Amino acid sequence: MKDVKETSASTTTMPGREQPHTASETLLDVRGLRTEFGTPTGRVAAVRDVSFSIRRRQRLAIVGESGSGKSAMAMSVVGLVQPPGRVSSGEILLDGQNLRGLSDKEMSRVRGRRISLVFQDPMSAFDPIRTIGAQLVESIRAHQSVSRRIARRQAADLLGEVGVVDAANRLSDYPHQYSGGMRQRVLIAMALANSPELVIADEPTTALDVTTQAQVLELLDRLVTDRGAALMMITHNLGIVAGFCDSVKVMYAGQLIEESHSADLFRSAAHPYSRELLKCVLRTDRRQQGLLSTIPGALPDPTKPIHGCSFEPRCPLGKGNSRCRSIEPDLIEVTTPDGRQLAKCHFAGAHDLEETK
Repeated sequence: MKDVKETSASTTTMPGREQPHTASETLLDVRGLRTEFGTPTGRVAAVRDVSFSIRRRQRLAIVGESGSGKSAMAMSVVGLVQPPGRVSSGEILLDGQNLRGLSDKEMSRVRGRRISLVFQDPMSAFDPIRTIGAQLVESIRAHQSVSRRIARRQAADLLGEVGVVDAANRLSDYPHQYSGGMRQRVLIAMALANSPELVIADEPTTALDVTTQAQVLELLDRLVTDRGAALMMITHNLGIVAGFCDSVKVMYAGQLIEESHSADLFRSAAHPYSRELLKCVLRTDRRQQGLLSTIPGALPDPTKPIHGCSFEPRCPLGKGNSRCRSIEPDLIEVTTPDGRQLAKCHFAGAHDLEETK
């Protein structure tokens, strides 16, 4: 039986075996974030009361099904939510500074300099009619007072650093002349350009072959180990999370429903949704019996109000339970033999987890 303790969602930090970290070690602190989008039937909440923090040099994974709010949350952090969307409440503190209080011009100085983004589709991230060199130079000069000649030299150095052969000459190439994996390398070079404190990578390995995935992850690893940046990786690939990220937060229907060290999540997930996700993953450390599982049903309709637990209609434990159907669960702390997790579930800590092993 696990030990369970309620905790405040607005003040939680990453649980685990490490020593408590000081405020100076916390780089990003998000509190009560809510992001809404206007629709013909009213406003829809894509992100609902999300609170979390990221420490310097931390590798944090945000996981969940498509439509769970991962990208909307990330875009909210960097001020890229466009109308009819808006961040309706909450605080986004970068090193103590509330980004929600900044103007568009001030926020544009934060993006690229202090926070960089690596997008899912590298082709759409580039202007197809401008050379790679021109776009890299522009990114460098937007945040550094250097000449075009020096910026171009820096751009060539960056391309070489991420493994682009004959980098100086390839600055003159256009995005379509690079392969998908090479375009992703260029995006990482652009993220490196101004030595950011935080890099947000949104599905950076999607549609890449296994070898290229490994190379991209190696480059992201260098952002943390060599340059001291914090990394927030948005992904549905739990295999990457297991070997690359030190902590993970699981999103469902716009909310964070579990927080854990990545190793602890794979050993003893505390939320039924997390355990169902893990059943859908091919595990090399365990014998596979039969076909991979799927999670029945779908995410709740965001245009309709949610009563109780959002996962209840699909939950193998709480489906049909009157408490789950009518009362929204609190985020509670669950202590396990492997560590401590936070889970937003009435059943967290009160049931056997052997079924996931």
